[in-house]
Amino acid sequence: MTRPITTIGFDADDTLWHNESVFRLTQEQIFDMLSEHADPDTIGQKLLEAERRNLGLYGFGVKGFTLSMIETAIEVTSGKVPASTIKEILEAGRAMLSHPVETLPGVHDTLEEVAPHYSLILITKGDLFDQERKLAQSGLGDWFDGVEIVSDKTPAVYERIFGATEGGPAKAMMVGNSLKSDVIPAIEAGSWGVHVPHGLTWELERAEPPEGAERFRKISSIERLPALLESL
Repeated sequence: MTRPITTIGFDADDTLWHNESVFRLTQEQIFDMLSEHADPDTIGQKLLEAERRNLGLYGFGVKGFTLSMIETAIEVTSGKVPASTIKEILEAGRAMLSHPVETLPGVHDTLEEVAPHYSLILITKGDLFDQERKLAQSGLGDWFDGVEIVSDKTPAVYERIFGATEGGPAKAMMVGNSLKSDVIPAIEAGSWGVHVPHGLTWELERAEPPEGAERFRKISSIERLPALLESL
């Protein structure tokens, strides 16, 4: 019997390990740093606007987030932010880049179960050094046959990655917490897209689920992936 799936791509941040929670904690810090100049809602909105503007320049990850925090501090203080506050922001960014990696529940067991039967590829976006660090600290690297750290996740990126695998995109599946980055573009590339919701989702990663797509699936946790694969 021909297998419908030969390759599984996994997102990393908030699919295999915690990530957004680290950004949220740092965001709370900048709220405190700038509390004399604006309320948290205003600061948060200014920060989100800066992140949206800067994505095309700095890409995804901690470094771009740190620069956006500095830009926000300059904006909400009308250019009068103290050098000491800039230093605090830089220190907060450095702390993010050394934050311990904590894998999500069920990840180890799920990878162990599916690895003997499928080719596994880690597909993540963000800063190269930071993503390599997190993968190494996670202890998950040995489960993967390949690792792709990309600047963004688009249909063309998935076509390239899955096009080099057995069966191509048609026999590939992408598993991740982001509808916008992990699921929708993978489906548009001709692959399966499996949404594993996470409790925290960055505003710029939000999208409506592609309910009418034949290759769209949603599971409540990564531990349900083996059963989904069996059902196809």
